[in-house]
Amino acid sequence: MKKALVLGAGGFIGSHLVKRLKKEGYWVRGVDLKNPEFSKTAADDFVVGDLRDPQIVKNVFRLETHPEHKDIIYNYSYHKQPFTEITQFDEVYQLAADMGGAGYIFTGDNDANVMHNSALVNLNVVHSAAEYKAKKVFFSSSACIYPEHNQLDPNNPICTEASAYPANPDSQYGWEKLFSEILYDAWRRNYGLDVRVARFHNIFGPEGTWQGGREKAPAALCRKVAELGPEGPIEVWGDGEQTRSFLFIDDCIDAVRTLMDSDFYKPVNIGSEEMVTINKLIDIIAEVADKKVVKNHIDGPLGVRGRNSDNTLFISKVGKNYVNPLKEGVEKTYKWIQDQLNSQ
Repeated sequence: MKKALVLGAGGFIGSHLVKRLKKEGYWVRGVDLKNPEFSKTAADDFVVGDLRDPQIVKNVFRLETHPEHKDIIYNYSYHKQPFTEITQFDEVYQLAADMGGAGYIFTGDNDANVMHNSALVNLNVVHSAAEYKAKKVFFSSSACIYPEHNQLDPNNPICTEASAYPANPDSQYGWEKLFSEILYDAWRRNYGLDVRVARFHNIFGPEGTWQGGREKAPAALCRKVAELGPEGPIEVWGDGEQTRSFLFIDDCIDAVRTLMDSDFYKPVNIGSEEMVTINKLIDIIAEVADKKVVKNHIDGPLGVRGRNSDNTLFISKVGKNYVNPLKEGVEKTYKWIQDQLNSQ
């Protein structure tokens, strides 16, 4: 049985990844500051712990085997019985980060915490991954690493992997992600760590944050539309002509698993190439909800003017493009958020 460690397993992508790994027959340990918010974790072992603490990171990386029954046993401080063998995690998935939607990332109010917290986590993780000889490590980067000056035209954003340099990310969140990409690659070169790096482009779906200030655009807009009656206005940040692409969570997990099975270690986009304006996304949600929505454009944090995943490198070096139509993902996400509202 393969063994996987999922860091950030209480979050949206991490909790879905744990479910997939269990379906594939893995033994899984999940770690996060909190348990998953919307469903019980599928992990065999879930540790609530702060990955900014290097000792906690060391502890969760230890897989120890008792000589009598060979079951996987963990203990985070003292061993009550002798252990004779330390085994390795076959796969480590590092998804933990201080993050949120535009209202959290692009105001500038959270920059210090975003950079400090996420950098500490990755510095701890890369060290323990090498120390405990993890066989393969996945790091979740972000499309926010791409230069702001290449994303000013909403109709023609440039997000090829090679365009990341000269560096000019649109946020401190992007700068930290770019630093961590370089960090993992340095440990690959200097210490032989087998790494995989994905730049995520706006992952969405059921069981993601949908209220409270850290939600991303699809969830926030689905919530606003779900809260309406048959028709009415919703507030939209900016003119709504900024462009993005959005990848449904199942497609994201498919792509992550394909990347981990490949031998490609350089950063690669994981996202959809179906670029839409925010206004168009609202129209899709309104159609799914069967409501007449009026867009009330207001000032708000926006990020770059245009962004779209370029999957050319993924298709050529990793595998096929796992992307279903945006509307299908919106239908599933809207229904889930509507159910959440109805259950309150």
